[in-house]
Amino acid sequence: MADNDGFDFRELGSSGLQRTAGFITDEFINDLNGQRGAKIYREMADNDPVIGAMLYAIERLIIQIDWRVEPYKDKDADPTDADKEVAEFVESCLYDMSDSWESTLSNILTFLTYGYAYCEIVYKRRVGPDEKDPTKRSQFKDGKIGWRKIALRAQETTWEWLLDPKGGIQGLQQSDPSVGPLVAIPIEKALLFRASSARNNPEGRSILRNAYRSWRFKKTIEEIEAIGMERDLAGMPVVYVPPSMLSSTATAAEVNARTALEKLVRGIKRNENEGVLFPLAYDSEGREMYRLALINAGGNRQFNTDQIISRYDQRISMTVLADFILLGHENVGSFALGASKIDLFTTAIGQIAETIAETFNQHGIPRLLRLNGMDTSRLPEITFGEITHVDLALLAEFISKAGASGALQIDQGLDEYLRLIAGLPERDMESAEGVPAMPNNIAAQQGAPIPPPQPPTTPEVVEEPAEEPQPSASKPKTPVEDVEVDNDATGF
Repeated sequence: MADNDGFDFRELGSSGLQRTAGFITDEFINDLNGQRGAKIYREMADNDPVIGAMLYAIERLIIQIDWRVEPYKDKDADPTDADKEVAEFVESCLYDMSDSWESTLSNILTFLTYGYAYCEIVYKRRVGPDEKDPTKRSQFKDGKIGWRKIALRAQETTWEWLLDPKGGIQGLQQSDPSVGPLVAIPIEKALLFRASSARNNPEGRSILRNAYRSWRFKKTIEEIEAIGMERDLAGMPVVYVPPSMLSSTATAAEVNARTALEKLVRGIKRNENEGVLFPLAYDSEGREMYRLALINAGGNRQFNTDQIISRYDQRISMTVLADFILLGHENVGSFALGASKIDLFTTAIGQIAETIAETFNQHGIPRLLRLNGMDTSRLPEITFGEITHVDLALLAEFISKAGASGALQIDQGLDEYLRLIAGLPERDMESAEGVPAMPNNIAAQQGAPIPPPQPPTTPEVVEEPAEEPQPSASKPKTPVEDVEVDNDATGF
């Protein structure tokens, strides 16, 4: 069947991303475009304590995750020895870079602040730890090609993007004033991490974008509040001067005097330099020529700036589902509700970690294996451990109630799980020898009586007696007299 001259395989439309040459102009607030936007986002992250706390919490959670490389997964068979060997090689590359894996993750996570992180892949030949050239130094001496570093290219140095006619990302032009001319970094030699890939925007979308408006208002109010506290006055300072000093025909001396008075008014504040030196002058008719006064605003227009700033803090933290960090600092909210919010926050953290792992799995690992001439049809994958938040108090309450009802039994598996999530050491079975076994019913641990363990019962075959047995007056027969009880059945 004809394919209509390839019509079905052609891309007709475009993503709709607004751009001019290689400059992205999709953001409708001009100050948030390009390098100007990068500087604003950096100010938000570095100067605002709430935003800084949010980003720090995310970074620490991502870094503390157990990152590992798993071999190729086949639905029908276990990983082969060759698959495991390839996975071990990739994992060794993660921890054999000039920068630690934790430092690399910290650089990658800047894509949350700026919307993207463009990281250049720098390779090296692994020739051993004794190599004098630091660009080749490695913990391994197998001669394979590994990662020397996954180097971040600062977002403030992004000049323009290299895009094809359909908006496909081909690379980046970097402008670093401290280095010199523009440097082109092709996408084949880089990993692009993005908080959002909508419209295939190479600059993604910062997680701080929705907080920008609240942050700007909060910043303005804090500056006004600080200025008012510094001045510590009852009104706005005003200087009255002769009309000739304000006219366009003012003499040079009058202009100089006016400039000095303007500087005086702007500098009035309460500090160690407090005090005003002001002229006492009268005209020929005895009228005062200069006067310094404070003008009060009419009516009551006092605002509680603390409440206003707290409102903006809450809105800022809500944008990344991190408003639980304000619990304990406000008079609203409950810790029970906070636990639910933390669960939602950790779910979002898992998605961020998945973005990092997926970028490595789709682009970083295949290129590394191809450079080493390895098979790319059975690729290993970077994975990460669970990101969970367990409220130990709530868990203890659940176990207590479930045990009291007899619905939950303590066994070795439950013991190991509780010790794991509580950060307790594993149970030492050797030192536990001779220690009475714990009852398997939680109700018994709370003081409730528990029946003694019963031996397993087996069906008894009853034969017809030859004659009617006579009752014994000496000792009653005990059906479990010779049965050995398994003490391990009562413990864990």
